Amino acid sequence: MLSKFFLARPVFAWVIAIIIMTAGGLAIYKMPISQYPPIAPPAIAIDAFFPGASAETVENTVTQIIEQKMTGLDDMLYLSGTSSSSGAARVEMTFAPGTYPDIAWSKVQNKLQLAMASLPDVVQRSGVKVSKSTRNYLIIVGLISEDGSMSGEDLRDYSQSNLEKILSRVPGVGEVMNFGTQYGMRVWVNPDKLTNYHLTMDDVILAIKAYNVEVSAGQFGGTPAVEGQRLNAAIIVQHLLQTPEEFAAIPIRTNPDGSVVRIRDIGRTDLRAERSDIVNYYNGKPASAMAIRQAAGANALDTANNVRRKLEEMSRYFPPGMKVIYPYDTTPFTKVAIEEVAKTLFEAILLVFVIMYLFMGNIRATLIPTIAVPVVLLGTFAVLGFFGFSINMLTMFAMVLAIGLLVDDAIVVVENVERIMSEEGLPPREATAKSMGEITSALIGIGLVLSAVFGPMAFFQGSTGVLYRQFSVTIIASMLLSVLVALILTPVLCATFLKPMPAGHEPADKAVFFLRPFFRWFDRTFSRTRVIYVGIVGRSFSRTARYVIMYLLIVTAVGFLFHRMPTSYIPDED
Repeated sequence: MLSKFFLARPVFAWVIAIIIMTAGGLAIYKMPISQYPPIAPPAIAIDAFFPGASAETVENTVTQIIEQKMTGLDDMLYLSGTSSSSGAARVEMTFAPGTYPDIAWSKVQNKLQLAMASLPDVVQRSGVKVSKSTRNYLIIVGLISEDGSMSGEDLRDYSQSNLEKILSRVPGVGEVMNFGTQYGMRVWVNPDKLTNYHLTMDDVILAIKAYNVEVSAGQFGGTPAVEGQRLNAAIIVQHLLQTPEEFAAIPIRTNPDGSVVRIRDIGRTDLRAERSDIVNYYNGKPASAMAIRQAAGANALDTANNVRRKLEEMSRYFPPGMKVIYPYDTTPFTKVAIEEVAKTLFEAILLVFVIMYLFMGNIRATLIPTIAVPVVLLGTFAVLGFFGFSINMLTMFAMVLAIGLLVDDAIVVVENVERIMSEEGLPPREATAKSMGEITSALIGIGLVLSAVFGPMAFFQGSTGVLYRQFSVTIIASMLLSVLVALILTPVLCATFLKPMPAGHEPADKAVFFLRPFFRWFDRTFSRTRVIYVGIVGRSFSRTARYVIMYLLIVTAVGFLFHRMPTSYIPDED
């Protein structure tokens, strides 16, 4: 029998317990932390930009074309598209729960290639981005200038040019959405002057393309070099234009009389934000803002901390007066919620210890089930990590609920061993061996019955299944591990910790001397209460009809209250 095997090899039992605890500790270190499991099904977003286009034009030439090509994707539930007057288009595809985001992302990428040829050239040049992330923002990062030396456009240009790409590479970040654009050279054309010179916008665009180029004429001192050659330099005929004055001097047309029509003759140039339709303020001060979405399955707390550390590292190179702000952050609530549940978990362990000591009256007997608690809890974390679950409100709540259940197996073993020692006077090792022969099947039955109670929750469909599957697996894993520990480790602890007891002695006789009167009084009171309860149960057998009617009334009242209670998806929390 399993328990006898480990009674003969106690070190082996301790090794198994240590392995279970080590695996659980490693799982806790690597498991993601979130408030709730990822309830929302995975979503993939496509973002495109059509400069200067109206919302109707964006809808007809970009959004609808992408939507048409996305039809027929495997496991896609629905898609939605938005087109704004700023020229932005966004198409979001929601896939069935359980779909791997990476696979969905690659499918969307392949489908998008079919649509690229039909999109306007300016949209293709601007780039079409496909991203996978959670829908909600994890944190919003902002920049302000405390001394007012930088305008809002300066801040937004700095955030996109210097921060966006770096933050997008931070571990756990799924997407960085910048509420603003970097600087760009803007050409403002006067239509009347353009008409007077008999020019069109195509002429202006072609002139800018022709002159805003970098032309290399070769290399000075390149290979094969002559003997004694010590200098090597590239010969650049023309650089990319940098200043508004250089753009303003671009010739558009040379007239027959030798006069030249330049950009400054038909309009003006300046260096401004690429898009001026987004303006950010923080407490009345100009600011920039970047919203960060968490990658699917990433640790929310670790991701937010990684972002803060990266920004703190980069702040050493910020211009004078620039400061990082966090106007929106969801992680404090998650952290506080998990800390509260962890505190409840500790309180539950303490209460279980106190109750067990109250009924057992023996500190040694109480320590045995208490030692089983961390072994089972850490083992449960190992199981959750194996299934890819996270540390969240539901798994931690299941841990709290499981504490009161998982000690039952160890208590059954300890109490039966003490009963045999008290009644028959056997030493701890022989009493343990005899006890396990009597209750092994009962322990296995307890674990299977409790697992059967919570098992069906793991097979719920939809978001409800995602929400409660982790709760169910946590309870079942803790129950089965508690049975395993009760068969392997608890007998070894009983044979090691318990002291021999003469026949007829009660466990309370082993209590601390000044507590023995209290425990003897408690045992007598509990025995009298138990006798009264047994008498009530015995009398109920002769009055079956009366108690059946009482039971039916209780069931009816429960059903009535069940239908009257308000319903909600999850409890409201603030």
